[in-house]
Formats: sequence, structure tokens, C-alpha cells
Amino acid sequence: MIEDLDREEIKAGLAAGTLLVVDVREPHEYAAGHIPGSVSFPLSTFDPRALPSAPGKRTVFSCAAGVRSMQAAMAAQSAGVAIDAHYRGGFKDWLMAGEAVDRG
Repeated sequence: MIEDLDREEIKAGLAAGTLLVVDVREPHEYAAGHIPGSVSFPLSTFDPRALPSAPGKRTVFSCAAGVRSMQAAMAAQSAGVAIDAHYRGGFKDWLMAGEAVDRG
């Protein structure tokens, strides 16, 4: 089962240092703008065994709108990696809400 997290839950987790947001969009999408503090791990080259880890933090997938992040979460679970959440609105939701964005 994959839990849908909303923007407020993502913001709170980032602010508290309890979340690691893994952006599964392609590198050009990530470079054009991403959630501050997120890390790039494209779905096109996705290997659940090579996921970045951050001890003590919950890993949450994010993409543009929630489709690829759900695919990544399901792929991770199928590979035995205990990731159970994604950002259901993704970067589009973040951007449309006027949240801070990092580029590059």
C-alpha cells in the first residue's frame, strides 16, 4: 500500500528534517525546477537497490503530478524496499502553490 502525502505533509517533513524527497522525474525536468532539498533519481534508470538513503528519514517519491512517483513506490516495494509514500500532487502542485523552487 502506498500512502498519498499532500504538500503540507511534504513541507512539514522537509522543515523537520524527517523526509527525504526522491524526485523520479528526468534530469532535464529536475534541472528546470525541483523541490528544495529533493534528490534526483530518474525513473528511466530506476534501480530500487541503489536508492539514496538518509538514516532516520522517511523516503518519499515525487514526480510531476504523482503518476511516476506511484510507479517508483510500487517498483521499490516489489524489490523489497520498504518505501510506502509518495507526493500525490507532485512538483506541479508545489509550483502552482507558489512554493520555493530550486533550479539547476
